[in-house]
Amino acid sequence: MVTTAVMVAGRKSGVLTKTLDRDAVDWIDDVTGSREAIGDTGTSLVEFGNHLGASAAFALAVPTLRRAAPTLSPVAIGAAYGTALYAVNIAGIAPLLGITEGEIQAGPRKALERWAVHVIQAVITTVVADRLTTGHSS
Repeated sequence: MVTTAVMVAGRKSGVLTKTLDRDAVDWIDDVTGSREAIGDTGTSLVEFGNHLGASAAFALAVPTLRRAAPTLSPVAIGAAYGTALYAVNIAGIAPLLGITEGEIQAGPRKALERWAVHVIQAVITTVVADRLTTGHSS
């Protein structure tokens, strides 16, 4: 929910350009024709489900990450994970699938926006998961 909220607020405020969720919605529609079948809102809900699933999967990994790096704060773990997620999925896989144009072509502003959203999402997910599973505070 954080990822979607950040991207929607960023777009509406003008702080962010076209965000990755909109690129993903466009890609889903290009591949499946979903807008004709379920509309833009339905296609957006499919993409939202993707973000929820990714956050839940990562939250399940937090206890393992905490054991692997017990001295790191949840914020540090989240920032590192968000950066890794961005590098693998957004800079690596998304352009190969045609979801994005690639980070060099996107330019530094859009690449920084995409990285920042991933870090914010991962930090919040890590802090919440850590507090729920271990009682640690950031």
